[in-house]
Amino acid sequence: MLDIQTIHHISLNVRKLEPAVAFYRDVLGLEELERPPFDFEGAWFAVGSAGQQLHLIVHEGEVLREGGMHSRDGHFALRVAGYYRTIEWLERCGVAYDARPRPRAGFPQIYVMDPDRNIIELNCDPEELGA
Repeated sequence: MLDIQTIHHISLNVRKLEPAVAFYRDVLGLEELERPPFDFEGAWFAVGSAGQQLHLIVHEGEVLREGGMHSRDGHFALRVAGYYRTIEWLERCGVAYDARPRPRAGFPQIYVMDPDRNIIELNCDPEELGA
C-alpha cells in the first residue's frame, strides 16, 4: 500500500495566464508563490496553511471544457469560512455561482468557474448553517 500523507498540489490548464492569476489571487485570495523557471508559462499558489498548492499551466490544447457548470464534472474543492460572506464576495466580484446551502453531500456548497471554465467548489462546515 502507498502511505499517502496529503495532496501536494493540483494542476489546472489555463489559456491566458493573467486573467487566471487575477481570479485566483484577487477573487479567491490565494497567495502567489515563486515558481521555478520552466520553459512554459504558469503560476503557483499556496492553498491554505498546510502546504498544498495550486499550479496553473498555460496550455492552448483541446483539454479545456467548453460547456456550462455541472457539479459532476471534474473539480476541486476549497473549504471556506462564512458561506453567506462568500456569496456576497462573489457577487461583489461579479462571479457567477451555483449556491447549494443544503445539498445531499451533507455540507453547504458553492460552485464557481475560473476564466478558463475550470470548476471550483467552495464549501463550509455544515455547523455554520445549523445543519
